[in-house]
Amino acid sequence: MRKLFGTDGVRGRANTAPMTADMALRMGAAVGRYFRREAGGVHRVVIGKDTRLSGYMFENALTAGLTSTGMNVLLMGPVPTPAVGLMTRSMRADLGVMISASHNPASDNGIKFFGPDGFKLSDQAEAEIEALIDAGVEPAQAQNIGRAKRIDDARFRYGERVKSSLPRGLRLDGLKVVVDCANGAAYRTAPDVLWELGADVIPVGVAPDGHNINRGCGSTHPTLAAETVVAHGAHVGICLDGDADRVILVDETGVVADGDQLMALLATRWSDEDRLAGGALVSTVMSNLGLERYLQGRGLRLERTQVGDRYVVERMRAGGFNLGGEQSGHIVMSDHATTGDGLMAGLHFLAEMVQGGHSASALAQVFDPVPQLLENVRYSAGQDPLSDASVKAAIAQAEADLVGTGRVLIRKSGTEPLIRVMVECEDEARMTRAVASMTAAIEAATA
Repeated sequence: MRKLFGTDGVRGRANTAPMTADMALRMGAAVGRYFRREAGGVHRVVIGKDTRLSGYMFENALTAGLTSTGMNVLLMGPVPTPAVGLMTRSMRADLGVMISASHNPASDNGIKFFGPDGFKLSDQAEAEIEALIDAGVEPAQAQNIGRAKRIDDARFRYGERVKSSLPRGLRLDGLKVVVDCANGAAYRTAPDVLWELGADVIPVGVAPDGHNINRGCGSTHPTLAAETVVAHGAHVGICLDGDADRVILVDETGVVADGDQLMALLATRWSDEDRLAGGALVSTVMSNLGLERYLQGRGLRLERTQVGDRYVVERMRAGGFNLGGEQSGHIVMSDHATTGDGLMAGLHFLAEMVQGGHSASALAQVFDPVPQLLENVRYSAGQDPLSDASVKAAIAQAEADLVGTGRVLIRKSGTEPLIRVMVECEDEARMTRAVASMTAAIEAATA
């Protein structure tokens, strides 16, 4: 069983266990030892980060741990998470590291690892790395200590890769685009790429100060982008999260569309063009029932996984599928990337607008979602509210009340100390009652 790793690496409040400089150093040493090949030769690791102030601390600690085992460290600075997957492969590195807590507030941070193939690590690999952390790692001999070097053009390399995923010669001339970079990792890359493709770019969330990442902006707070779209008469808004592996869209009227709608659009187009591998879309248990019904109506399948984009990717690789993602905005196009890529997915939406001459509103609402309500309940360290008898009873009662008409999904977040309570039901009153009863029971158990 993994103790440190959650659904997307190690994450928590900076300077609080497990997200301390000491633990980062130990993780660096352990993962460096894990990915070292045979003695001799060159051993490389690429490190990217978002714009959190604590990123400097973790970058230095990881570098110390990695170089202590003989790994040469290539520091890329602020780049989107998908750039780390790309650069790990491109630079023939043994390992990639992204320092980010994604959509979490600036007080949090996290560490994600990528293998030499550019994909996130499996649960088994993470468990083995945890064992090395616990056991301790013998450092390299003095003459074998690694070096560290800055890579200044990583974001440019990534930008070119993203553009190359679009149809050859496609331009965005005449398209006015609001791009909200969440004061995060794509604050320079995303506006530059859109401008290079010919768009009239209105950037927001592009003034990071170390503390304002995701604050009132980005994919988790799309209101700012929606207001900006309407105020400037823009054609569309693209909202990224702190590490730019998610995207949420805003149409020209200010209406927000989530990842389910974008996946439905792409699955439809790719199926029509006979390039949707396996006739299926891979998503998680959080995706709306309306998406599943829509795909079934078109003779396509929805393959569901547990929550976490890396589980989506694992299923895609195992089944030979090339499109997947999450309702939250992770969109994985494995023909072009190894992980969710918010900027790439947003560009493909713009390509659909340009090629078909469609408005954003005509493309962003592909299916009618089943009413869905999600509430989060925070709990403290050491608590396990889902094992409480009264909570189990409340969940069982809600499931019985909704049988045949909806579904209940209760889970612990893998990135925050939250219990996520989600209900889908055509009858919104019953849905609201079910969520209220379960959240009340969980809150009582955590009081």
